[in-house]
Amino acid sequence: MEGVLYSKAYLAVLLFAALLGIPVSLLAFAFLTAVHELEHLVWETLPQALGYDTVPPWWPLAALGLAGLLVALTVTHLPGRGGHVPAHGLGTGPTAARDLPGTLLAAAASLVLGAVVGPEAPLIALGSGLAVLAVTRVNATSTATVTSVLSAAGSAAAISAVFGNPVVAAILFLEVLGLARRRTMMVVLPCLVSCGVGAVVFTGLGGWTGLEIGSLRVPGLTASHLDVAAVLWTLPLAVGVAVAMRGVFAIGRRTAELASSRPVVVTLAAGLLAGASAAVYAVGTGHSPGEVARSGQATLADLAAEPAQWSTGALTMLLVCKGIAFALCLGAFRGGPVFPAVFLGTATGTLAGTVLPALAPMSGLAIGMAAAVTVTRLPVTSVVLVVLLLGPAAANQMPVVILAAVAAFVAHEIPLRRARADA
Repeated sequence: MEGVLYSKAYLAVLLFAALLGIPVSLLAFAFLTAVHELEHLVWETLPQALGYDTVPPWWPLAALGLAGLLVALTVTHLPGRGGHVPAHGLGTGPTAARDLPGTLLAAAASLVLGAVVGPEAPLIALGSGLAVLAVTRVNATSTATVTSVLSAAGSAAAISAVFGNPVVAAILFLEVLGLARRRTMMVVLPCLVSCGVGAVVFTGLGGWTGLEIGSLRVPGLTASHLDVAAVLWTLPLAVGVAVAMRGVFAIGRRTAELASSRPVVVTLAAGLLAGASAAVYAVGTGHSPGEVARSGQATLADLAAEPAQWSTGALTMLLVCKGIAFALCLGAFRGGPVFPAVFLGTATGTLAGTVLPALAPMSGLAIGMAAAVTVTRLPVTSVVLVVLLLGPAAANQMPVVILAAVAAFVAHEIPLRRARADA
């Protein structure tokens, strides 16, 4: 294995991964920019053009109903069935080029019109599909191993910037692929090279064009001291988040089963119910229904940095309504589960910091975020991602972030393993 890392063939793979990162990240940037601009059109420009100062409560019903119809038509009429179902986690297998149009259309309709999913899954498919296509065109005799490695590298380049740091993408792929130790270096180096190149392209295009793509960032957090109360609350809070998120994903998988046999009816119904959940939240709290609809990325920074904008009742309704919408969208729409999981963890941690005795708000935030992301079966990625999101405030919260990730992962995995054993 060591000899492979220094072989000319492997060095050629690294060079190809670096070159591949340029066109993949350019197309990923274009996709994210288009989605971001269309989201702005649907959720800000159109309501204002129709005479509304804010998004009316009924808006998500119309938007998500339309999204359900478009996604259902894409799933039933285009190759690839719209891509990976987010209720099953993150798909990282090679994507056929013929499946890319349907995958990107279904994801774009979901993201733009307010489905509670993130952009990471379609970007993974985009990078993978383009990488496989490039390998096929350049060298038709490439081995399955080379194709798999470059597929992962292409996917890593495509999502290098959406988490705010390219290192997260490389770590994410190590966990999702579940590589044996001896194969780790063979995949991680091309992924790192592709991530680095992709991050440069994303950063440069954003600076030169002024266009925005949206990414997970929480600026302006203030560091706080970690006390004994936070450590004592870590285990029960993390387990509680894991149990709740396991229920959300269970509903999502059940919805996916129903949608596989009756895609039009189930997807349209899921969209209308998710829209109704957002409308109920808006009517009940006076807040924008967009806080329940969409991935949560647009509201994340305000919720983490300025939680006083939400009362305890509003936070509770946000969690319930967003959780319902997320569960339905996981099974019926197309996208990724990480962005909404981060948001739900943030909301849970914020609420816990206000109602649990002696729990500092920053510690509640750190515990909630780490536990919620871990349930996507990415414990190491969740720790790294939460630390990067918290920025300087993470220094004192590292112990509870790690403990929360481990506790949530164990609480989530043990029942699943018992269920498999019983089956």
